[in-house]
Amino acid sequence: MTKTRGVAASRWQAFFSNGFRPFFLFASLYAVLGMAAWMIWIGIHALNGEIRNLTIAMPPHYWHAHEMLYGYGVAVVAGFFLTAVPNWTKTGAFQGSALGLLVVLWILGRIAMWFSGLLPNWLVALCDLAFIPALLITVIGALVHRGSKRNWIFFPILVLLFAGNGLVHGEQLGWFDDTLVKGHRLALDTIILLITILGGRVIPAFTTNTLRNAKPHKTVTTLPVSRGPIEMVSMASVIGLLAANIFDAPSTWIGGMALLAAAVHAVRLSGWQSLRTLDTPILWVLHLGYLWLIIGFALIGLSELTDYMSPNTALHALTIGAVGTLTVGVMSRAGLGHTGRPIVARRIVVAAYICLSLAAVVRISVSTLPFDYYNYLLMGSGVLWMVGFCCLVWVYLPILTTPRLD
Repeated sequence: MTKTRGVAASRWQAFFSNGFRPFFLFASLYAVLGMAAWMIWIGIHALNGEIRNLTIAMPPHYWHAHEMLYGYGVAVVAGFFLTAVPNWTKTGAFQGSALGLLVVLWILGRIAMWFSGLLPNWLVALCDLAFIPALLITVIGALVHRGSKRNWIFFPILVLLFAGNGLVHGEQLGWFDDTLVKGHRLALDTIILLITILGGRVIPAFTTNTLRNAKPHKTVTTLPVSRGPIEMVSMASVIGLLAANIFDAPSTWIGGMALLAAAVHAVRLSGWQSLRTLDTPILWVLHLGYLWLIIGFALIGLSELTDYMSPNTALHALTIGAVGTLTVGVMSRAGLGHTGRPIVARRIVVAAYICLSLAAVVRISVSTLPFDYYNYLLMGSGVLWMVGFCCLVWVYLPILTTPRLD
């Protein structure tokens, strides 16, 4: 009995020893749980059924968007910041009771959203809005006192995410009119901006290291390049698109800005030697996710300027394709590297990568096939998403809940 308790205590201590462990695991589990709830609703709707006593206050499609962004997405952002900031600042990891409190606040927000139809709106808002300020307070000290000034750009990221969620709950509280959708879009655009910033840092760096390590005794002449003007314009294009969406710019402006973003980011990706990563799945998944970012921008541009597809369908190239693929790529890599394991993706994890891209393809195909297939395609995309994350959880549950190998 004593030995069993000792093992349990060791696992518990390991689980709360670094921010990526609980937040990456809970984010992955929630990706399955949240999508399963959405699929149940789609299935009942497809069968002409009706759920009369919903426990949620929002319409189901808005709840789905909110929980994928502010539930899953923010959990991954938290896991990343809580792991990266100590590395950037050379300070101790955020761990123990302080980390546990953050986890509790995130879970509290999810419970409030699942039962928002049974709770006062002010209480739901309080529970769901508490997490991001607590995360900001946790990391701000280390970044200000020990971090490089170039990392201060991440403060506005968290502020924008909080503001977006404030717009969502502000409409629910009756403070604002028609801000719920705008709050969801602000969250997505902010996460895309974060991807743009971090992608430009880590994808070329990881690719360079891999190419050099593949030929340690030879000089590798063709390595990823980052061009200063392209880097600046790529970030400016995303910020411009974010501003256009927030201030309700005309469709022609939004479409034009999205197409500009697609073109600039394509040029950016072209310098990162993507084709030379095809034998390294844990690396090419990052390139694939960035490619989905370009596809998403292009489809949004087409949806705003033409009748090719609805803007909502186009957005799923960003949400499922870019955000889903890149976050899974980052979580799978960090989960190995920060636990002292070789950074090599197992086949089941590679299957998870493929499932997410297939989920994006199926979801986007809604616009190209007859309406009779609409619900089937939504269900198929959702199932692929859940299978992908189930594969991820299967591999990483023991990794994230046990001590480092070294």
